[in-house]
Amino acid sequence: MNKPFFPNVTLQASDHRRLERLAQAGADQGDVDARFLLSEINRAEVVPDRAARLDSIVTMGSWVTFWVTWAFRRETRQLVYPEDYTSERTQIPVTSPLGAALVGLKVGSEIPFCTAGGRSNVVKVERVSRGDPNDVVRVLFSNPELKGKKLFDDDDPGPSAA
Repeated sequence: MNKPFFPNVTLQASDHRRLERLAQAGADQGDVDARFLLSEINRAEVVPDRAARLDSIVTMGSWVTFWVTWAFRRETRQLVYPEDYTSERTQIPVTSPLGAALVGLKVGSEIPFCTAGGRSNVVKVERVSRGDPNDVVRVLFSNPELKGKKLFDDDDPGPSAA
């Protein structure tokens, strides 16, 4: 039987320490996703925060364009710590199955992961942007899947006079 291929994982030093504490705390409580994250952290190569090759690596706070099996389109979202997670549409918490799979991958890499329901998936990284947080609009509109499409379903006409 073939063993699944697991690509290299690279973490910047500051992310490594914080992620390890976060994953260990969850793993100690029996969280399966935290155990997966911890296994990815334990096999990671740790590099200095300013290493040039991090430009093509999914790091905390980076914007990543990816494709997941069983999905019909690419998505671009920001990888964030759980306490920074505010939007399902634009962010992925690192403690989720998908977030744990993405962290540390380089452009072109793919890795299998399981969702909470036990469904097996593969995620492939297509692009990473470590741009300024104020540059979110450029990152989102550079995704060919989003060009010319409405980003938010906001049918609220706004306030009205009473």
